[in-house]
Amino acid sequence: MLRGKIHRATVTEANVDYEGSVSIDPALLEASGIIENEAVHIWNVTTGTRLETYAITGRPGSGDICVNGAAAHLVKPGDLVIIACFFNLHEKHIHNYKPKVVFVDSNNKMVETRDEIPGPLTPPVGKLPGSATSNTL
Repeated sequence: MLRGKIHRATVTEANVDYEGSVSIDPALLEASGIIENEAVHIWNVTTGTRLETYAITGRPGSGDICVNGAAAHLVKPGDLVIIACFFNLHEKHIHNYKPKVVFVDSNNKMVETRDEIPGPLTPPVGKLPGSATSNTL
């Protein structure tokens, strides 16, 4: 199950010469429930790449999202990323469970925590909102 997520954070640095991991502002770690040294997935919204690494605590108040080591080849400063962690949850707890989802601004400052809003359903072909439909060619 999704346990925590930082949604559309801006990469502030990509440091290929560091040993590894992603440095994250401690306020974002706390709000999202991501724990230092925990495995995290990083999904690059800008380029579509995906990777897995682990979280380390960045500088307090910095807004840092610094992708380090080999993973730095897959991002660059200014890219938008989603950082997520998962865990196993017993089936009896699934129905009442809510992950911690943190939404940030362009400076990686927390704007809000809330449930995610699902995307719109794709309408059937020829049934786009506001379009006329025709069965003839």
